[in-house]
Amino acid sequence: MQILTVHHLTSYRYDRPVRFGEHALTMRPRDSHDLRMIEASLSVYPASEFRWTHDVFGNSIARVNFLEEADHLDIESTIKIEHYGLSYPDFSTLDSFATTLPFPYNNDEIADLGRCTERHYPDPDHKLTEWARQFLVNSTDPTSAPNTAETLLAMNQAISNTFTYETRDAHGTQTPMETMDRGTGTCRDFALFFMEAVRSIGLGARFVSGYLYDPAMDAAFKDPNLPEGAHLRGAGATHAWVQVYLPGAGWVEYDPTNGIAGGANLIRVAVTRDPSQALPVTGSFYGPAEAFQSLSISVQVTSG
Repeated sequence: MQILTVHHLTSYRYDRPVRFGEHALTMRPRDSHDLRMIEASLSVYPASEFRWTHDVFGNSIARVNFLEEADHLDIESTIKIEHYGLSYPDFSTLDSFATTLPFPYNNDEIADLGRCTERHYPDPDHKLTEWARQFLVNSTDPTSAPNTAETLLAMNQAISNTFTYETRDAHGTQTPMETMDRGTGTCRDFALFFMEAVRSIGLGARFVSGYLYDPAMDAAFKDPNLPEGAHLRGAGATHAWVQVYLPGAGWVEYDPTNGIAGGANLIRVAVTRDPSQALPVTGSFYGPAEAFQSLSISVQVTSG
């Protein structure tokens, strides 16, 4: 168990006062057996009123209505949690029929998984399908069915090893085909790529948005004189990864950006069917487009 604190500040700047439309904020995790909320605070400038709701996936959403105009918008969230994420998935609990691929979900599971088993993005030349199916060969015995756990771990690691991680200021997420063609992407791009690849081999998967705890970054923050350690990719900002549903094991966490599985360093905030449904901040302002000057985001995750 770890005690973790997440401080998240999003700031927008304008060259004149503007009026803000309703904003939706997705920054508060849901309590679960692997995450317990100790305390949370949310502050917004300018003056506003907000109410809490749950979206269709059960994620906590703060809906903010602003009472005045301003030339800047600041959204500051601080959460403190007890975190019990697994350092490695427990595949020993997999149902016997799900230990090799392919396998069918039972009728109740397939009905509830719904569109999480469906691919959402076009693959006209079957490039992503072919990329995924190369892992469906048992490396020790090509004549036997591929092991489920080993296949997913190999796919997850391959994305981390073969694609180049980048940060990108532009809004949105690349399609899987764009990620494949460019060979680069952000954590959101890699999560979407992995999710669609997993769906192409018949598994249910969903997109996860949240935060990444990086012990090396935390140590450097607490003591700048320490020698710099190896950093996890995607720390210092919001992070994205994937959950795959495996009968018996449940929703298993995969972070293709770093090639790791298990949720030891992953702080889950929202789970959705598609990346477009898991944005930390959405909203609008009324004024000329050129009034917008800048956006800055700061995320700090510390232990203790």
